[in-house]
Amino acid sequence: MSAKTKKVEVKKAVARELLFGDLWDFDPAPESAPAGISERYGLFIGGEFVEPRSGEWFDSISPRNEEKISEIALANDADVDAAYSAAGKAFPAWSKLAGAERGKYLYRLARLLQDRAREFAVAETLDGGKPIKEARDFDVPMAAAHFFYHAGWADKLEYAAPGRDLKPLGVVGQVIPWNFPLLMLAWKLAPALALGNTVVLKPSETTSVTALKFAELIRDAGLPKGVVNIVTGAGDTGAAIVRHPAAAKIAFTGSTGVGKWIQRELAGTGKRLTLELGGKGANIIFEDAAIDQAVEGIINGIFFNQGHVCCAGSRLLVQESIEAEVMKKLKLRMKSLRVGDPLDKNTDIGAINSKAQLGRISEMVENGVAEGAEMYQPECKLPKKGFYFAPTLMGGVSQSHSVVKDEIFGPVLSILNFRTPEEAVEKANNTSYGLSAGVWTDKGSKYLQIATQLKSGVVWGNSFNKFDPTSPFGGFKQSGFGREGGRQGLLEYGELV
Repeated sequence: MSAKTKKVEVKKAVARELLFGDLWDFDPAPESAPAGISERYGLFIGGEFVEPRSGEWFDSISPRNEEKISEIALANDADVDAAYSAAGKAFPAWSKLAGAERGKYLYRLARLLQDRAREFAVAETLDGGKPIKEARDFDVPMAAAHFFYHAGWADKLEYAAPGRDLKPLGVVGQVIPWNFPLLMLAWKLAPALALGNTVVLKPSETTSVTALKFAELIRDAGLPKGVVNIVTGAGDTGAAIVRHPAAAKIAFTGSTGVGKWIQRELAGTGKRLTLELGGKGANIIFEDAAIDQAVEGIINGIFFNQGHVCCAGSRLLVQESIEAEVMKKLKLRMKSLRVGDPLDKNTDIGAINSKAQLGRISEMVENGVAEGAEMYQPECKLPKKGFYFAPTLMGGVSQSHSVVKDEIFGPVLSILNFRTPEEAVEKANNTSYGLSAGVWTDKGSKYLQIATQLKSGVVWGNSFNKFDPTSPFGGFKQSGFGREGGRQGLLEYGELV
């Protein structure tokens, strides 16, 4: 090489970012379909809407703008007793009905729900605060799918447990949460009805509307009176359902604290019980993962439904060698998330379900910062009315931090790193919960090895929040016991003889 030859420097390519700032924005895209919400809803007992014996009512408030959307009946012990009585009277005929005939009713419910899908999606969004695109594209279609799936089982019960007969339990008490009101109703009702049980169901006091709208479908489908009864109220109403002597089984989805109370309450009663409780899911990202795909999985895992998901990937475990790259891409992706009116089709993160839940999330994040966590939130304008919280990352944390140990149930992600697969498994399992986990890697053998070591009811591979009616769902440890969905979930509502 000649002494006069110039040395050429090769510059490393730098990924360019699209920075729109305030120059471009989405036009508003409000959902215009009617919600079909009545001004007042009574209790659904014996196939009819009836006035509450308590004579009391409470308001259903939309977290979108804090406005009242309906007035809901408050059931007392006498109302719950009437519901169990109606279910008890309906049980003999319903349980003896041919499975193919029960299946027809379930098919009819699924089709009626599909016919009014957009209406139910809008009502779900108004009552619960989730983005309309999630209610429209996930909640309502999945609820209908559960009724379709279990309709198919109704006349094939002899194949659910070959060599054994599967008999219904009787009257089942069901209590569902506020994060997926319509979907949780479908998860509970469909298998119970397919097997020939009758039901007394209570939705959450903050999200009762879609359950009561579904009662209209039950009536329209011509279901025999008393097969499904829906009573509304708060904790006292739920306690009356749990304690009622006519209940053959209790199925509960909700907080771990309430689940423990129910288990103590039912001890020695002989009642069957399934519990689907809280979670603190780990999303594990290995250095050989497709980073961009994994970042989308992280976003979906924690910000879907504002983080109001028991199986949310609320703990991010990222391999140390790619931590900087993942964090850079994750923060960039978070800047594009749109927080705001859940009725706008452009919205990614809607409203927090209630003022009380917003207060809990805020308090837990403040506690995390006080403990030394490093908080990151992208710049975003939150609506002045309603209950909203910005998507949040909590870095610089350890296993002992409260934001890592405790379920926040909001759009808050805690971040830890690891060096080896063994360390990843140890950190992922170091929790009192065991509901869900995600593993991101391009090696199938690594995924299978890690999945078998994780103490979790569900382990997703290179994906997150994937559900199907044919697949059982449930947890271990303080995430509860029993399964919902699939053949396993069906067996929870029957007695093998």
